[in-house]
Amino acid sequence: MKTRRITRERLVPHTLDGKTRMVPDEETIDIPLPPRDWDQIGINVVTGIVTLALLGCMAFSTASIGDLLSRVTPAPAAYGAAALFDLAWIGCSIIEWLARYTPDRANKARAGGYVALAVAMGAVAVHGWIAGGIATGLVGAAASGLAKGLWAIALDYQAAPLSKRDAAFFEQELSEAAVELARIPVRRRVTRARALAEGEQRTLEAENGSADPDQSGQSASGSGSSAPDVDRKSLTTKEAVRIAWDDGIRERDGVIHDAAQRLGRPVSPDSVDRYLRDLRRGA
Repeated sequence: MKTRRITRERLVPHTLDGKTRMVPDEETIDIPLPPRDWDQIGINVVTGIVTLALLGCMAFSTASIGDLLSRVTPAPAAYGAAALFDLAWIGCSIIEWLARYTPDRANKARAGGYVALAVAMGAVAVHGWIAGGIATGLVGAAASGLAKGLWAIALDYQAAPLSKRDAAFFEQELSEAAVELARIPVRRRVTRARALAEGEQRTLEAENGSADPDQSGQSASGSGSSAPDVDRKSLTTKEAVRIAWDDGIRERDGVIHDAAQRLGRPVSPDSVDRYLRDLRRGA
């Protein structure tokens, strides 16, 4: 068995003058080496071959299609557009690999990749036919086909096969994660919209006076409770929350109701939550 010698540090007891302490000490040991993983070596070799094939194919296709397009357009633009032919099916192949756990998405990317490959092979074949004949065009087009085929086989070998139930399970997991991510910008937009609406309401009240002609302070639910008379034109949501807090109201719903009563308009629950958090930290 092959071994490898390593030096490691460990703590050992050391005593001086009757006092023991744990001090670092080095020791050299031999550890067994794992057997060589020929399967992984083979995958690495294939990955290198695929990478070289893609680079060579893209260089050849770009030169070929660029020469074809440069007959009618300036060379920089022609070769820039020529690179897109291979980049399109290479990008679809990468998406196909990323979507290997969601077969529906992988199938769409796979179909798009083959369509883009067919277009690229056709362009290379046309250039070869114009430059050197039908045989030249077919051989040139085969380069892209071989590169794509080799990559497709390598991806298919490494992709784990999934049953329909497993695929459906992962689809639901990804869907739930997507909903959680989507909630973040939605909440941000809702908060911004409520803040704008609150600012607009305050502006209208400042121009026209109180928006609530009923100054009795009765709640909409008819509970009969009333809030102290305040100047609603100058009162802010933060101040209304502070007043409710000082009155001993701690429940979120109660604070929202009391603040809305004092302001004479609905208040943003998110703003109330933020002010309550500040008050609780201060308490």
